[in-house]
Amino acid sequence: MSENAVGKSTKAPKPVARKEMTKWQWTWKEMKRNYAAYLMCAPYFLIFFMFTVLPVILSVFFSFTVFNMIEPPKWYGLNNYMRLFLDDEIFIQAIMNTLVFAVMTGPVSYLLSLFTAWFINELPPKIRAVVTLIFYAPSLSTGMTFIWKILFDGDSYGYANSILMRLDIIQAPIQFFQNETYVMPLCIIVALWTSLGVSFLSFIGGLQTVPKDQFEAAAVDGIKNRWQELWYVTLPNMKQQMLFGAVMAITQSFNFGTVVNDLAGFPSVNYCAHTIMHHLQDYGGQRFEVGYSSAIAVVLFIMMIGSNMLVNKILNKVGQ
Repeated sequence: MSENAVGKSTKAPKPVARKEMTKWQWTWKEMKRNYAAYLMCAPYFLIFFMFTVLPVILSVFFSFTVFNMIEPPKWYGLNNYMRLFLDDEIFIQAIMNTLVFAVMTGPVSYLLSLFTAWFINELPPKIRAVVTLIFYAPSLSTGMTFIWKILFDGDSYGYANSILMRLDIIQAPIQFFQNETYVMPLCIIVALWTSLGVSFLSFIGGLQTVPKDQFEAAAVDGIKNRWQELWYVTLPNMKQQMLFGAVMAITQSFNFGTVVNDLAGFPSVNYCAHTIMHHLQDYGGQRFEVGYSSAIAVVLFIMMIGSNMLVNKILNKVGQ
């Protein structure tokens, strides 16, 4: 056999360029090449699919059915959604209340967490740890709303009523959590008070990882004050923490039900603080109308996804 023939038989296959393959072909090729890593990740993928992805898919399916968890589901088409938007006045009110809560608590709690973390990051390490614990404690303790119930108790022994009556501002105790005028503002205040949670800690961690030499280089390039330093140096280095904080803020602002339940009960007076989560809890957890509650969940899911996409576009402009 000639040397040319041997060279041809042992010649390595020509590598395939990325542009010559489709996206799925390239993905399958990389999966086969890194099969060991995928096997290691398989348990997490299975658990994530079973307890996160699959429930979302089933919820979308059940939203087009009539299902009471006893009889088999029956196809109902778009009637659940038509009932939601055309025949359910409480749901429309729940959407308005949810948007008010989301607009008031989401951006405000996000900015509050960011600037509080920025302030704490400037403190010495020992003082920083103590102040961080002080600000983080309200979100750490689940029963902290009990303090606000004592402050705004509806009799003369409540601190707010007692002070107002001593100052002759009011003559009779105010039922704060049974009055439509006060329920929504007080719930928003309590939500903001407990909003310095995990995103707050992630901001503190992100601020401590910003390279110090970038501040020196920015000063040479013409950065003149701390606000420019924050916008052009600090925040671009914290985009991952900012995205995480945004996701947590969106989730917390739309999942605004526990605070209202603790303070004003369920349902709140005249549904003045009734949110989509309360409506979902009512039809899914008490009436067991799974099809209708699934339609409510899908609407809430779409609202959260839309808010997340909007926040991502805003965060992409940071530092520009």
